[in-house]
Amino acid sequence: MRIRLVSALFVPLTLTCATLLMAQVAPAPQAPPSTKGVVAKGRAPVSDEVLRVKLPKPQTATLPNGLHLMVLEDRRVPRITFQLLIPGAGGYYDPEDLPGLASITSSMMREGTASRSSLQLSEALETMAATLVVGTGMSATDATVSGSCLTEHAGQLFELFADLLLNPSFPEDELGRYTQRTRATLLQQRANPGFLGSEMFAKIMYAGHPGGRIAVGNEALDAVTRGALVEFHRSRYIPDHAALAIAGDISLADARKLVETRLAGWKKRGVAEPAVAEPPSPADTRVTLLSRPGSVQTSLIVGTPAISRTDPAYDVLQVMNKVIGGGPTGRLFLTLREEKSYTYGAYSGLSAPHWRGAWQASTDVRSEVTGDALRDLLAEIARLRDEAVPEQEFRNHKRAMVGSFALSLESPQQMIGYYVTSWRFRLPADYWDRYPERIDAVTQEQVQSAARKYLDPSRLHIVAVGELEKVRQSLESFGRLDLYDTEGKRLTEDQSR
Repeated sequence: MRIRLVSALFVPLTLTCATLLMAQVAPAPQAPPSTKGVVAKGRAPVSDEVLRVKLPKPQTATLPNGLHLMVLEDRRVPRITFQLLIPGAGGYYDPEDLPGLASITSSMMREGTASRSSLQLSEALETMAATLVVGTGMSATDATVSGSCLTEHAGQLFELFADLLLNPSFPEDELGRYTQRTRATLLQQRANPGFLGSEMFAKIMYAGHPGGRIAVGNEALDAVTRGALVEFHRSRYIPDHAALAIAGDISLADARKLVETRLAGWKKRGVAEPAVAEPPSPADTRVTLLSRPGSVQTSLIVGTPAISRTDPAYDVLQVMNKVIGGGPTGRLFLTLREEKSYTYGAYSGLSAPHWRGAWQASTDVRSEVTGDALRDLLAEIARLRDEAVPEQEFRNHKRAMVGSFALSLESPQQMIGYYVTSWRFRLPADYWDRYPERIDAVTQEQVQSAARKYLDPSRLHIVAVGELEKVRQSLESFGRLDLYDTEGKRLTEDQSR
C-alpha cells in the first residue's frame, strides 16, 4: 500500500515516517533540492507547490447478501481495523412517536446476546485487547459498528462482531439500567447551557425535520420497550445497502472468507435504499433567549442554513469556515478571545449531511459583555462578506487544512473513514487524491461570494442562553426577542418580567 507525496504545500509540517503511517515517501534526490517556488518569510521556508497524494485504492467485492466489502491491505503491522456502515439504522428513521429509538437500540446491542452476557462480551474483548463499538446519532442516517484487534484474533473478534450484530438479546434488566443511566446523563445535559442552546438552534433550523434531533428525551425513555428495540433491529440492521471497510494485515480473499463465514446468517431483504428529505426553510432571522436563572455567562450561537455534503460549494464553505472560526487561528477566536478577552474560545462549524445542513458559530461570554461580544461576532461575519481575505491569511488557512489532511493519513481509522465517506456519498474515485488540489484552487473571491450567499444577515439566527435580567436589554437591540425557559417552553409577558 503506497501513498506518494510528490511535493508539499505545507512545508513547516514535519512529516516523519511515523507520521505518514500507511505511506511511502518518494526517494530522496541525489542532488541538493531546488529552492524554486520556496518563499522565505523570516522563518522556515514555505513552499508554494501543491501537495500531491495518491491514496491506495481499496480492493472491493459485493457479497451475495448485498454487503459492499472494501479492504485496504497493509502487512506492516499485525493488526486490523474495520467499520461497518448500515444505512437506514440511524436516528433519522426513528418513529415519530419514539425519537431516540435508534440510539437506544445501538447502545443496547453491547448489553448482551443470545449466548453472551454484557460482562462476557467485555471480558472477551479485554482478553484480546480488542475494541467493538456500536453507535449512531439522533439525526444520523446510518448506524456503525467498528472494531480493531491483532491479526491473530481476527477470527475471534469477528465471531463476537457477528454475535452482537445478528443476535442481540436486549435484556430487560440491562434496559432498565440503561434508562436509569441515560436519565442521569440527560439531567447533566440540561444543566449545560451549551447543550440547551444547541437544542434550541436545532429546533429553529430544522423545524420538525429529523435533522433537528440531538438527544434522547425522557419521553422516549418512558416509552421504549424491549419489543420496540427488537423490531427496530430486525427491520433496520440489514445488509442490503451496507458497507464493511477493513484496513490492515489482511487480504481481500481472507477478509471475504472471514465475513462470509461469520456473517452467513445475515440475509438480504430486498428492500429499497432508505430515502431522506430536505428540511423546511426556517423563518427569517430571529433572536431567541433561553432564560437560565443564575447564569454568570451567556452561551451564544449564531447560525444559518447551509448545504449538503455533495453540494459543489462544499470545499469553498470549508475554507470559509476555516477562516472565520475553524480553530484558534480563526478570526472569531482571535477577536473574541485574544483581542477582547470576552471568552476562552470562539469557534464555528459546518454541518453538511445528506440534506441541507447548517453553519454555526458559538462562544460562551461573561454576561456583562453579551451585547458587545455578539456585535463583534456579527462584525466578523460582515467583514467576511464585505472584504476579500488578505492573501497571506488566506494561504495560511489553506496550508493548515492540507497539512491536517496529510497528518490524518497516519490513522487507519481515518483512512477507512475517507473510503466509507466516498462510498456513502458516491464521491469520485479520485476525490481524496485531489483534496489538496481542490483546496488550493479555492479563491478569495469564491469565499467572499459564499459568505455573501450563506451568511446573509436576513438568514442568520441568534440563540442565547443566560440570565434574563442581565442580558435581555443588550439582546433586544439585535431584533425581536423570543423568550423561552430551559425546557423550550415559550415565556409569557408575565413570566418574562
